[in-house]
Amino acid sequence: MKKLFASLALGLTLCFGGAVFAQTAPATEAKVEAKAEAKADAPSAAPATAPAAAPAAAEAAPALVPNKGDTAWMMLSTILVIMMVVPGLALFYGGLVRSKNMLSVLMQVMVTFSLVTVLWFIYGYSLAFTEGNAYIGGLDRLFMNGIWDNAAGTFANAATFSKGVVIPEITFAGFQATFAGITCALIVGAFAERIKFSAVLLFMTLWFTFSYLPIAHMVWFWMGPDAYTAKEVVDEMNGKAGMIWQWGALDFAGGTVVHINAAVAGLVGAFMIGKRIGYGREAMAPHSLTLTMVGASLLWVGWFGFNAGSALEANGFAALAFVNTLLATAAAVLAWCVGEALMRGKASMLGAASGAVAGLVAITPAAGNVGIGGALVIGIVAGFACLWGVNGLKKMLGADDTLDVFGVHGVGGIVGALLTGVFNSPALGGPGFVADWVTASMVTSADYSIAAQVWTQAKAVLVTIVWSGVVSLVAFKLVDLTVGLRVSEEAEREGLDITSHGETAYHG
Repeated sequence: MKKLFASLALGLTLCFGGAVFAQTAPATEAKVEAKAEAKADAPSAAPATAPAAAPAAAEAAPALVPNKGDTAWMMLSTILVIMMVVPGLALFYGGLVRSKNMLSVLMQVMVTFSLVTVLWFIYGYSLAFTEGNAYIGGLDRLFMNGIWDNAAGTFANAATFSKGVVIPEITFAGFQATFAGITCALIVGAFAERIKFSAVLLFMTLWFTFSYLPIAHMVWFWMGPDAYTAKEVVDEMNGKAGMIWQWGALDFAGGTVVHINAAVAGLVGAFMIGKRIGYGREAMAPHSLTLTMVGASLLWVGWFGFNAGSALEANGFAALAFVNTLLATAAAVLAWCVGEALMRGKASMLGAASGAVAGLVAITPAAGNVGIGGALVIGIVAGFACLWGVNGLKKMLGADDTLDVFGVHGVGGIVGALLTGVFNSPALGGPGFVADWVTASMVTSADYSIAAQVWTQAKAVLVTIVWSGVVSLVAFKLVDLTVGLRVSEEAEREGLDITSHGETAYHG
């Protein structure tokens, strides 16, 4: 009976899950989507921070043709993000668990990414990036309907962060699919080595639908730069954006949407599923730090697509995000190693790899929103903060967060989100942001309030924590009532590779 309920729940979520939240909006002939909070290609413009959907151009206006260079860059960035997940995240996580659970982690990461990718193109993209209300989008792009413009005989366009500059919408949708996939895969690390495979998939379906999609819409959806044609339409266009975007929160590539969102879900799962058998009494050391280092390295390389690709154009802001990603990560590695040496007398390979991920996480919301100096400080702070997160904070919370998802992604995401508000200030070398989308005028140093922007960032963080926490609690409970969350004690002791998948990672 539990299997029957689980199948029904999964099927209903696949087909109709989005409709629970959605407010169907009237279709427009040429709706375009993008990620921005800034106008690109202008020397003084702020970097992009939120997805955008620009309405159709006036009938008399010439049709916009996507830039081939921007399109190629976005396709390459998409490939890099896929590499972050499979094999990057899979190997990073896999090396950290015991050998008897290696394949189970690889399976959970790979299949979760595949599941979410399918759901994204069925209903996820539409609910995240079409016009609906302040919390969720509509169903205009259900099953990617309308992505091909029959009348024009070409693909629909998606806005970038410059007026009149577009990329194919299908390219933008594919890029964002990888964000959704890696976000859900990140959660796996918090309850590795003890959860049922069926429970992972059912939970991910529910959480993706009711947590990831609304948060993505609230943070990143707006009507795009081309919608701001006159002062008279500004309030109307702003009112159609996601709630957190309307507040003016800055999140270049997913500090709230990806890292904090996933980290909270993982922490809730760690509490609800319970600690591993023998936790705190038996040795549970990583079985292969070599694989963990390889995975961390792939994550670092792939993250350039994640962050720099979020500029949506091959321009100076993509370059800024690229360099900031390089610098902040390197700084976090050094900070973590220094912190470990001070605490334990030695710096470890595990610490260096963890420091790299901490820096990558923290710079994600800030990548195109801060200057080089800001990136350096964010990396250093993240290295020390996340080291505390996986040691002091973890003990305080008392949860068996297996692979320190909250300690790294939660703490790092919060640090990065808050410090974005500080170092976005033009007075501290940041680019600021576009204050008036009609004229694309920038906020000046004199007008920028660090305190006000940090408060806005903090509100976005708090909403994400509460939303993800509540959705995760309900979703885990539903999964527990249907298929059950945890494997048997016997299966856990033998290892999930054999008991869940009938395979072993190593022979002899």
